[in-house]
This record gives sequence, structure tokens and C-alpha cells, in this order.
Amino acid sequence: MPKNASAVTKQKPVTVSVIKADIGGYVGHSASHPEILALARKWLAKAKSAGTIADFHVSACGDDLELVMTHWMGNDAKVIHGLAWDVFSKGTELAKKLKLYGAGQDMLADAFSGNVKGMGPGVAEMTFVERRSEPIVVFCGDKCAPGAWNFPLYKMFADPFNTIGLVIDPSMHEGFKFEVHDIHGGRDIFLSCPEEMYDLLCLIGSPENYIIKNVYTKKGEIAAASSTQKLALIAGKYVGKDDPVCIVRGQSGLPAIGEILEPFSFPHIVSGWMRGSHYGPLMPVSVAQATPSRFDGPPRVIALGFQVNDGALVGPRDMFDDPSFDLARQQANEIGEMLRRHGPFEPHRLGLKDMEYTTLPQVLDKLVGKSKK
Repeated sequence: MPKNASAVTKQKPVTVSVIKADIGGYVGHSASHPEILALARKWLAKAKSAGTIADFHVSACGDDLELVMTHWMGNDAKVIHGLAWDVFSKGTELAKKLKLYGAGQDMLADAFSGNVKGMGPGVAEMTFVERRSEPIVVFCGDKCAPGAWNFPLYKMFADPFNTIGLVIDPSMHEGFKFEVHDIHGGRDIFLSCPEEMYDLLCLIGSPENYIIKNVYTKKGEIAAASSTQKLALIAGKYVGKDDPVCIVRGQSGLPAIGEILEPFSFPHIVSGWMRGSHYGPLMPVSVAQATPSRFDGPPRVIALGFQVNDGALVGPRDMFDDPSFDLARQQANEIGEMLRRHGPFEPHRLGLKDMEYTTLPQVLDKLVGKSKK
């Protein structure tokens, strides 16, 4: 942490940036190589010593490298995004030497252009003034699309059956505002709950088209931020799964940590899994178990809990390393088993519209010459 960090935070808000990329899988798409994680920690430690960032944590969910950083430069800071790009670039070089699978998969550009958004990596960022106590949870998903956060974010911030604070906490009783991103139309739609709850559900019930981007209090303070980058829409073809990240602040006028985690006790169905072409249950797991292998899945989610203290990341606590989520894991396996028995049939395989950016169109093109009117 910079020597003057405490003084700085009294004047300037802190920014939490979570930037991820798949730069090579070990083995296949199942995990991240230890040397890749070590390289990332080394680079971010140098940046911390230089005062570029206040603190950091490096983790992995499946084959995705997850960089959690705090700093004082605000969202979309070129220096921070450039730092992440450098880490991913160096990691890609190492991944190629190790012959890891899909080395540099999420690096869709040859050179950094000022912001990693639109270049492959996924980004979730939020800037806020620290409260007396500042707990946050960073969620990282693997083998799933950005729309995977729609269901849990709705449950956290709009469903009183999940979040009792919406009913009994005066500071939450007015509800929250949702910023929904139309990934095909390229526009953002703002909806307020509970008064526009049905309109919100009309959109986010289609997570392949509309994604919750941010959640705010009614006073406009950031409460949650998620990545909305879809690789297929950026590259115009299948280049891998999107594997999103999300940051959620908790307590003191926001959902309690237990209310933030509660939606994941139900392994809801998300798109992704094998070759980004199947529906499957999102299984909440510890970091140690975030190594999907059955049919490259089922989809996984980890939860890293931190206390932010003058920019320092106190933690993490591995929030899903808890036997109270054993039933959710069991149900995820049972749901996954049922879906797997469908093989190449829908509803396990995605519908044709959602398969547009996978490798299926290449197969269908071959069949055109064999068709008859």
C-alpha cells in the first residue's frame, strides 16, 4: 500500500477492479497452471511496490486467471487496464512455452489500445468511498456466460424471499436501481425496483440478450458491478466461453453477506459448459474445487470475500468452502446428470439462435450441398 494511502482514501474514493482472461488451460480447459498464477502475483507485487496499485489478489476459476486489484484511479483507468494486459500477455508467452491448451484464448488483439474492454478479457469495476466497514464479495464464474449473474443479482437486490433486509431494514426498504445492458442493441436500460420489477424481469429473464451491468442504491451509490463482455460478439465467431466476474458490496444499507451468497444455494441453469454450447447448473464451489472436468463442467462459481481497509484487501475468505452449500453441489450434480443424458439434443444443447456463434454453423454449411428443395 502507498505510504499515504490512508490520507488519500479520505479525499478520494477507492476503485476495485476485477479483470480476468483465459490465457491457457491446464489440462485442457480444467484449471490454471501454478506457474501462471505465480507469474501474475510477481507482476502485481511489482506494481504494488511501485505504488501503481494499492493491493491485489490473484486467483483462478477453472482455466481463467482472475486479477483483483485496488487503486485510486477510478474505473477504466488506462494504467490499470494496461497492467492487466501486460500480465495476460506475459502469461500467454509462458502458456505457449508450457504448451497449455488455448494459450492466449481471450487475447483478441495484438496490442493494448487503452482499455481491455472489447479486447477479450472480462472486466468488472466499481469506485466508492469506503464506509466504516467495507465488506465485498468477488464472484468468478467458469464455463458460463455473463448472463449467469442475472438470477443471483435479482435475488440479492429485489427478492424479499431471499433478502429479508428489503422488508425489515429501513435503509433498504426503498429498493435498488438496476442498469441492464442490451448486448445486441448496445444500450443501457435503467429500471427501479420494486416499482418496475416486472419490467426488469421481462428483460433479464433472457440472459443471452440482457445482462445486469450494475446495481445502485436509490441514492445512486454503486452496490454491484458485473462484466458484460461476450467474446463471440467481439470476435464474430466462437473463441471460447465468456466466464464472467462480479463484485458485490455488502452490509450497512446493502444486502448482508449471507443474503449475497444465498442465491447460489440454488444451482440455477446457465449457458456455457462444454464448447460454450450447453445449458448446465451453476455449482458453487471452493477455490480448490473450481476445476471443472466432467464434460468440462458443470459450470462453476467461486466467491472471494474481502474487507477493504484503506485500499488494502483483507482476505480473501473462501465463502463457498462451507458444508452449507453441499446440498447445492449435490443438486447441481443431479441436474447435470439429467441434462447430460440428453446428449446433443435440446434443451441440453443451446437453441440454434444461441449456437450462431459456436462452431455449429461450419457443420451446417457443409450440409447445404446435400439438401434438396
